[in-house]
Amino acid sequence: MADDTLPRVLRAAASRFGAHPAVVDGDVTLSFDGLLAEVRETARGYARLGLEPGDRVAVWAPNGWRWEVAALAVSYAGGTLVPLNTRYTGHEVIDVLTRVRARIAVVADGFLDRQQLSELAAAAEEAGVDLPVLLPVATERDAVVTWPEEMTWLPEIDVEAAADAVRPDDVADILFTSGTTGRSKGAMSAHRQTVQVARTWAELGEVSDQDRYLVVNPFFHSFGYKAGIVVSLLTGATVVPVPVFDTTSMMRLVEQHRITVLPGAPTIYSTLLEAPDRSDFDLSSLRFAVTGAAVVPVALVERMQSEMGFDLVLTAFGMTECVVGTMCRRGDPDDVVAGTCGRVVPGLELRIAKPGANDPLPAGEEGELLLRGDTVMLGYLDDAEATAETVDTDGWLHTGDIGKVDEAGYLKITDRLKDVFFVGGFNVYPAEVEQVLARLDGVVESAVVGVPDERLGEVGRAYVVRRDGATIDSDDVVAFLRERVANFKVPREVEFVDSLPRNLAGKILKRALRQAQEPAANEREG
Repeated sequence: MADDTLPRVLRAAASRFGAHPAVVDGDVTLSFDGLLAEVRETARGYARLGLEPGDRVAVWAPNGWRWEVAALAVSYAGGTLVPLNTRYTGHEVIDVLTRVRARIAVVADGFLDRQQLSELAAAAEEAGVDLPVLLPVATERDAVVTWPEEMTWLPEIDVEAAADAVRPDDVADILFTSGTTGRSKGAMSAHRQTVQVARTWAELGEVSDQDRYLVVNPFFHSFGYKAGIVVSLLTGATVVPVPVFDTTSMMRLVEQHRITVLPGAPTIYSTLLEAPDRSDFDLSSLRFAVTGAAVVPVALVERMQSEMGFDLVLTAFGMTECVVGTMCRRGDPDDVVAGTCGRVVPGLELRIAKPGANDPLPAGEEGELLLRGDTVMLGYLDDAEATAETVDTDGWLHTGDIGKVDEAGYLKITDRLKDVFFVGGFNVYPAEVEQVLARLDGVVESAVVGVPDERLGEVGRAYVVRRDGATIDSDDVVAFLRERVANFKVPREVEFVDSLPRNLAGKILKRALRQAQEPAANEREG
């Protein structure tokens, strides 16, 4: 049978690559054989705690070998993985755990100097919900998690049977992405889909067992998980995980491990290029980079090749609902790589249509980007209405992005039908932030937009209408949000206005807010 489930992919990797390093994390190195052994043992622990096929396990932890083992063990035990953003607050995590009805949550307590277990307990009490079984990430060098005391272990054959029983169409993972309604949505992918997007990405990037892959993209994101961990299993590439972005540390890792593959948001490369100590490190091993989620200057692509030595620089377009939609290919000119998102990948169809329709528009005309094919998500968890709004009856995924395709099939994103913006590569959906702000005493209404930022690509700006007599200031707004949403969602700027611009139908004109420089009616704060 084909390697079309994650357990089969993992077994095949152990068989093909054996003692070759699968992951190198500080002083811990796991071979592909060793990775399989750790996954099997962890899967047995999940089963002993009552995990049954189809049950959901959340992982709330930073990049590292333990994340990889904990996540792959979910699939091996027949469960469904739910990765959680490390920047989420306890309230956000409790919301997800409750909605997926998680049986187990693996939690890295103390990451970024936070107390995650205490946050979860407090948020659960406030919400009046029960917590799943919490497994703290272990502090011991050779352990993955801290198991409950007096836990007996199941025979290994029981877990092997669970792995054997996993089918290609079973749900492998649920990745949460916010929506324009302000409520996050869980995009479900089958095993065959998670494997296929990784295989496509690996083939276009020419990844092999000779590669050493520095994974800066978070494992909780499809870029780090599917285009990182799963790509490694398919190709034999060695993963070197990075839990927190730090320029000097990254360059040290590139030199130490002779890193060849380094994907990421454009800000990663621009930061490396401008690092004052870049000449202190040997970065000549770098060969392959993939970037996206923002316009990439041609000069940046040229500098990545000439100053950092990349042989292959590609841009791509993807989203949680369809992880790899388009991608450039070797041989594409620099201006094509920088100015487009490449061509549609094998197994998918691409169409530009009028918003709300799916009749194709001619090349060169702008419209909404639609994608159709085997790797479009199964749907949103427990949200048939949102699924139907996003994937039409003909199977077309309506991305909400406005773009155009040239005669050669290269896609250029020109605008966003939805209001999403990207902070350092992370999606921020304004409606989610606005819904939280609506609970701040003194706020009548608000509108959040993305504005350009040299380092992060975009950051948030909040336009706030205060209630008469309210004394809240920008510090109050920021402090309120920091307690309730992840830090990348918190606006960097707050402007108080008497009213928000609207069209005749009463809809807030966010484009006018984005284009406004210093509206005369505004009292600028922050």
